[in-house]
Amino acid sequence: MQQFVDYILQFQSLNEQQVDLIKSNLRVQQLEKGAYFSEAGKIARQIAFVKKRILRVCYYNKEGEEITRYFIDENNFAVDLNSFNAGIPSSEYIQAIMPTELYILGIEQLKMLSNIIVDWDQTVYKITNKALLDKVNRISPMMSENAKTRYLTFFERFPNLANRIPLNYLASYIGVTKHSLSRIRRELSL
Repeated sequence: MQQFVDYILQFQSLNEQQVDLIKSNLRVQQLEKGAYFSEAGKIARQIAFVKKRILRVCYYNKEGEEITRYFIDENNFAVDLNSFNAGIPSSEYIQAIMPTELYILGIEQLKMLSNIIVDWDQTVYKITNKALLDKVNRISPMMSENAKTRYLTFFERFPNLANRIPLNYLASYIGVTKHSLSRIRRELSL
């Protein structure tokens, strides 16, 4: 749980009692490969902090194809923020692509921390802004590039994820078929 606390300490100083309060409200959750943390059509009522491994955020397009939007690795938060804040059904899925360990805070625990810890809401605001910027930076720059460049950019920007993600999810993320991704990889290894 110290991993979670260390992350929070980047944004706010906490005393020992506040740290203990946070730790006592965290719940550890194990997700098996393929299990969902959050599902489309359901209202998000908890946030996750990835302790170990990787989650992916995906949705189904109008043709019923599964599209990977981005990945969430260790020391990052996972939540459909719009669903969580507005209390509306989510439009996307958050799925473990391998056995994944999370720290979980429910909406009630977050409200309680907000009522007890001074400046907690400001800290949540700072973390949310950082997460939104990270999300935009993971998605936007790659949209205007060709497939080979998107693949190379992904490996350059996310070297810690590159060899941990199944090819079909990586192909979906960069917007190509698994076959096209295999061809690109062969071309680059020559």
